[in-house]
Amino acid sequence: MISSTFTLLTFVVALIISTVIIYYIARFFGAKDSLTTALLAALIGTAVYTIFYYVLGQGLIAAFIAGIVWLLALQKLYTIGWFKALVIAVVVWIVTSIAGWFLPVLMGPV
Repeated sequence: MISSTFTLLTFVVALIISTVIIYYIARFFGAKDSLTTALLAALIGTAVYTIFYYVLGQGLIAAFIAGIVWLLALQKLYTIGWFKALVIAVVVWIVTSIAGWFLPVLMGPV
């Protein structure tokens, strides 16, 4: 059984990695917001996906709806348009997927 300490540690590490990735990608696309805004975006994204996956199950509908809600959050946090929020979200998804290959922190003990 995985301990709650391990679960918390993996969550914090994943949150830090996501925050840094969101921060640099948003900066690359011209956002001048702080690391705090990126942390908020990462927390909101995590909460939104967790809630929709819990309510609707692990499926495309939950992912699609959660993605739209996260785009709204990005749009409001960074005061950008839909297209820029979509581009940032797609690039964040690609970069975090690549980072996940090299930093598999959420796999648990093997």
